[in-house]
Amino acid sequence: MPEHTFDDSSIRWNRFGEFEPAFHFTILDIDESRRIADVLFRLPAEAQIVLHRHLVLNHTFVVQGEHRLYEPDGSLREARATGTHTVSPASERPHREGGGAQDAIVHFSIRPDGADDLYELLDDAGNPLARVTWPMLVELYRAQAA
Repeated sequence: MPEHTFDDSSIRWNRFGEFEPAFHFTILDIDESRRIADVLFRLPAEAQIVLHRHLVLNHTFVVQGEHRLYEPDGSLREARATGTHTVSPASERPHREGGGAQDAIVHFSIRPDGADDLYELLDDAGNPLARVTWPMLVELYRAQAA
């Protein structure tokens, strides 16, 4: 099957922090009353982003490339092809993410229900660095729209 590339040239990508390797996001929509956020992430090809854990339910859909999940030690846990939809409940199990041979573009539908903490970012030893929260995401969305 031929490989297709999603044209993301009209998307305004925002860098996520100062992490290396860099990865980017754009918030498509936030439904504050139902507490659902739709976010696109662009994950770098052949690289692994910051170690983290998902603290709330996430639905993902791979728009472009191969979405790879890695164990904390760097070994491949799972590879999700373009077109794959996954429902992932909150988990204490940390991981890294990245793209395959090309950047992966993945749609995340973040569904925190009543929780404020969405993701916990960790250093390489598994120690907490920061948390991404619902209020932070709402603030980023408003700033992005301005």
